[in-house]
Amino acid sequence: MDFTPTEEQTAAQGLAARIFRDLSTHERLVAAGTGSDTELWKELCAAGLTAAVEEIGLLGLVLLLEEQGRVTAQVPFASSCVYGLLAVAEHGTDEQRERLLPALRDGTEVAAGAFPARGGIRADGEGRLSGSVPYVPWLRDASLVLVADTEHGLWIVRTDGPGVRTDPVETTAPWSAARLVLDGAPGERLGGAGAHEEGRAEATPAHEEGRSYEDRRAREDVRTREDARTCEDARAYERVLAVSRIAFAGLQAGVCAGSLALAVAHTNTREQFGRPLSTKQAALMRAADAHMDTEAIRVTAYEAAWRRDTGLPYRRQALTAAWWASEAGKRVVHAGQHLHGGTGADLDHPVHRHFLWGRQLDAHLGCGSEVLQELGELLASVEEPVRAAATEEGAE
Repeated sequence: MDFTPTEEQTAAQGLAARIFRDLSTHERLVAAGTGSDTELWKELCAAGLTAAVEEIGLLGLVLLLEEQGRVTAQVPFASSCVYGLLAVAEHGTDEQRERLLPALRDGTEVAAGAFPARGGIRADGEGRLSGSVPYVPWLRDASLVLVADTEHGLWIVRTDGPGVRTDPVETTAPWSAARLVLDGAPGERLGGAGAHEEGRAEATPAHEEGRSYEDRRAREDVRTREDARTCEDARAYERVLAVSRIAFAGLQAGVCAGSLALAVAHTNTREQFGRPLSTKQAALMRAADAHMDTEAIRVTAYEAAWRRDTGLPYRRQALTAAWWASEAGKRVVHAGQHLHGGTGADLDHPVHRHFLWGRQLDAHLGCGSEVLQELGELLASVEEPVRAAATEEGAE
């Protein structure tokens, strides 16, 4: 494993750090309220950072999101890159890539994602979607939203389309979120219409002509194609969810690093009994634990992103990174606020914003216990065939 950033990744990270540091100031964040900073978003897109994501890979995106997290910049960067750029580039058809990617690259189109799937969206045979999702981060900014139906099929829905309603909601972190309500809304299947529609068309003439043998063969072919499409849908959904978990773990690493930096600055300047708080053993140990937790989030996110970029299996690593982002992230932002003492209770202090982001990311895409259960089930499903094979060999 080699997580050393490439020259392109390093340059992109440096540019992102400068833009976020210069433009995402405390005053601008206060002025933005719970919405996004549209001017900052335009600057990021004009600098080519959204378009660069396809070239610098998921590891490069994680590096950029770290810089966003350090200053809790209120832009839909993670959302649009994960559910728009990367999802369409990896799973879309050639026609979808040609049509959708240019606007996603320059930021004129923004994507949101209704993930993970909770069974709230149903699709009929004509590609119309119905159901609701309680909250979707950055949906208020989005022109496109990627949703998963009950069978984990992925659909692109235009937020200004017929049968689509978005109701603004407030979340723990100011993520410009909204409730998504679909009522027979037309959806575009990510990756195309799918083979099962074609199979259904082929089976109809055989049935009408009464050719029982051919009819059975045609129906079997339809079922085979439908099963293949279902498996393909499940794989695409799992990959998009895994990529989003890695990306948001990178964002959490930045949030934790920013919270810890504020705590270090505070304890170095705040004195108690004539000595800086940073010289107190309890404060030192609390900060050291927070640093180790932050590094654990960072390295697990780096590993998962690196494996995805190099074509290695990465689902287990994505779940590991998500678990650390949830459990360790929660500890770090609590420590950051605690080390500020009474100042940390001030709702207008910058460290409180990091606390809100950390807690939002703690539960986003699955809380720690939920992710841990999913990881355990995945490990068990992989180990069971190995155990069975070993038992058979022993019997021989």
